[in-house]
Amino acid sequence: MSNRLIFMIVTLIIGFMVAIQFQSTKEPIVRDTRDIRELRKELRTEQDRHQQLVQEIEKHASLIDQYEVSLNDHKENVESVMEEQIDNLRKEAGLTEVSGEGIILTIEPLYHDQFFGHNRNSVSPVLLRFLVNELNFNGAKEIAIGNQRIISTTAFREVNGVTRVNNRRLPTLPIEIKVLADDAQKLHNEMVVSESVEYFEIDNLKLTSTPINYLEIPAFDDTPRVRYMEQVKED
Repeated sequence: MSNRLIFMIVTLIIGFMVAIQFQSTKEPIVRDTRDIRELRKELRTEQDRHQQLVQEIEKHASLIDQYEVSLNDHKENVESVMEEQIDNLRKEAGLTEVSGEGIILTIEPLYHDQFFGHNRNSVSPVLLRFLVNELNFNGAKEIAIGNQRIISTTAFREVNGVTRVNNRRLPTLPIEIKVLADDAQKLHNEMVVSESVEYFEIDNLKLTSTPINYLEIPAFDDTPRVRYMEQVKED
């Protein structure tokens, strides 16, 4: 291969790289228009996510250590570790009754019926979903609406004007929502000034919160069914 041909190839490569670099510098810079409140909210979400991942890693690392120790000892120890892990999974899935400190949210009509000319007997699924999401964001551990335990596959639906949770009809107003939290007072303070209060008022509903030292939340009393599940890839 002649020196001239080599020189041409090298020149073409350099020119191609320069063109790519030039094109990338021409792309407009997209400015982040979010305000400080939105940025702090996203930062808090990412911090919570990071903490959850660290806890998950520590939990599974501890479980591996327990298995290794058990395998080095006796078969009975392996079975006890597996039984303990099954119990923990049942608890995480909401299949066991749980208790602890938390809050009780009460949903009731905001005004008397004569102001609106109709009776308010239920809560829309949209409001319930928004409330559950806000509770989870503010540190709720377990939730029960009425006597229905909320788990990852819980569905909120409206059938013939009646709201159903876990395919069970909700009782008429007032409705109690029991919520467990590591810090009940903090969750109470968050919910008193939450957006949910405003949204419920728009729908002629009053949402009040009361901190409780001891609460019992029932187990999910049906068979969990998961359909159309697929792996979620991290960004």
